Amino acid sequence: MEQPPAGAVVPAPPANPAGGRQTSGLAIVSLVAGILGWVMAPFIASVVAVVCGHLARGEIRRDPARLEGDGIAVAGLVLGYANLLLAAAVVVVAVLFFGGLLGLLAFGAGLG
Repeated sequence: MEQPPAGAVVPAPPANPAGGRQTSGLAIVSLVAGILGWVMAPFIASVVAVVCGHLARGEIRRDPARLEGDGIAVAGLVLGYANLLLAAAVVVVAVLFFGGLLGLLAFGAGLG
């Protein structure tokens, strides 16, 4: 192996030898959890999707030369937040419906 001549500037090896950026693992977890939130575990998976999505976006912003996957993280965030909003709406509607139903029953029984 030849040594470079004295005083020669040797370039540093590239940061990622494969030549491209790698996708953030947190972004992938966010997307998978967002999908699972709609299919299997609505509340828990949606919370995981939101948390991992925000962590992934921060990680990608801090090191954009090495990481990509911001769109994947956003997709996970959208799926997670949409599922949480739908769950909250279902709870509100259920409380209003059953609360109103109990009110009608109480009024009909002469308790109101």
